[in-house]
Amino acid sequence: MVAGVAVPIEAIVALRRRLAALPIRHPERLVLMDSMANLYAVSRATLYRLLRGDRRPKDAHRADRGKPRTMLAAEIEHWCEIVAALKVRTTNKKGRCLSNARILELLVEYGVETPDGLEKLLPGRLSESTLNRHLRRLGYDRDRMTREPPAVRFQAEFANALWHFDMSPSDLKELETPPWLDPDRQGAPMLMLFSVVDDRSGVAYQEYRCVYGEDVETGLRFLFNAMSAKEEAGNPLQGIPSAIQLDNGPVGKSAVFRRVMECLGVEVILHMPRDSDGRRTTARSKGKVERPFRTVKEAHETLYHFHKPATEAEANRWLANYVNKYNHRDHRTEDHSRQDDWLTHLPGDGLRAMCSWERFCTFAREPERRTVAIDCRLTVAGVTYEVDAELAGEEVIVWWGLFDQELFAELGDERYGPFQPVGGPIPIHRYRKHRKSRREHRADQVAQLAEKISIPRAAVSGESDIVVCGPPGAAPPMPTARPFNGPDPFHELTFPNAVAARQAIAEELRLPLAKLSDEDRAFITQLLAETLSRPIIIAAIRTRFPAGRKGGIA
Repeated sequence: MVAGVAVPIEAIVALRRRLAALPIRHPERLVLMDSMANLYAVSRATLYRLLRGDRRPKDAHRADRGKPRTMLAAEIEHWCEIVAALKVRTTNKKGRCLSNARILELLVEYGVETPDGLEKLLPGRLSESTLNRHLRRLGYDRDRMTREPPAVRFQAEFANALWHFDMSPSDLKELETPPWLDPDRQGAPMLMLFSVVDDRSGVAYQEYRCVYGEDVETGLRFLFNAMSAKEEAGNPLQGIPSAIQLDNGPVGKSAVFRRVMECLGVEVILHMPRDSDGRRTTARSKGKVERPFRTVKEAHETLYHFHKPATEAEANRWLANYVNKYNHRDHRTEDHSRQDDWLTHLPGDGLRAMCSWERFCTFAREPERRTVAIDCRLTVAGVTYEVDAELAGEEVIVWWGLFDQELFAELGDERYGPFQPVGGPIPIHRYRKHRKSRREHRADQVAQLAEKISIPRAAVSGESDIVVCGPPGAAPPMPTARPFNGPDPFHELTFPNAVAARQAIAEELRLPLAKLSDEDRAFITQLLAETLSRPIIIAAIRTRFPAGRKGGIA
């Protein structure tokens, strides 16, 4: 078989290989073309045409190749579709399914129930080899049926628009001197590598943490450090991102984590589990956070064979030094470094600065339903708290902090607190009783009313009588609900309104505000008009009404 008029296909293939080995515009390329053209008495244009064309030998086939002879094309395609559906339906998590031979036996002996009714295959109409050939020809074979759809690569438009968060066990496994040990667990804690990566620039921030598993408390501590301004000048990553993406681990499923992110205004995006969206692997974007993990383990942690960090702080210093070098390397697509890309693509309105650690602690609270004892005490995580007397015997929802010792109690629509841990029983010479709560006042009013009320005599004797009705009593005022304002759900920093501030001042003075002088009431009114900040108001009241003064703080 020839490639052209007189040029064999073998010569064209050899010429193509020699030309591919030479760089473009190399003078030897023209020499090869001229020598080949002179050898076979053809022009250089003919050789170029032969090189461009697909002149490989072709197999000889029958004229009816690909056309079924035992049944119509539509019928064979219908049975191929049924076979492919049976293989999909019988596939387990390990990828095992019915073979084509077994499916043919079932179709011949029993048939298959379809939306159009029971369908059976006649014996001898379709063989296994014919079925396999048409499955491949029509695209119903297992490789194509289980092949994933094409991936779509995405990239955020601005820095801090999306962060990827994940954690991975370090190849060092554990430290020789761990910073802490849990007596209730066996062995030392595992050295875990925590990481966040900016989607736009690829800038990473990583830390080592000694943990016994993925827990939300350690994850929140790491995210606070990642969002805060760094003391070292090497890593510029900071600020609150618009969204954060992570897998369906214990941190992503935690209600405390979601609550903290909601208070910070961060949208939480969880990876969809595998096989939850058809044939697509739904966690493809994990590569942006897994790539720095692999780089650190191959380029940095392999050096631990020579020198191992002794403490967690030393390991973090070594890791920060390498991560800073990693951030100064080239961006995956741009012609500058990752750090320069993060700095040049900041949002137009600037970064959202991270709050203080004290404010962050108020967000991280875990709800738990408890019943308050009759002595107004309850124990949470081994710590005893004493709550308001009004909550004695009630089933309440307690909000205890992950990072602080303060506790809030919620009964219905009202929230009480903060409450601090208390010690043991009160000594007898310091005994004091609780002030009467609103519930006790209501109970006293009901008891007094019970002594005064009666029913008409006619209710007993059955005789008509005159009933004297007194003036109707005033309806009790409806309680006002305190509206939620901003990410301060426990009102630890500001009072919700002036009424709540006046109630807190009255509780602080242990004296109704109506008994104060006109000058003191004017001072309180002016103070509340200026600010509703709890620390400022309490400090000003304690300065205005010192202990020992008549009407002062008890």
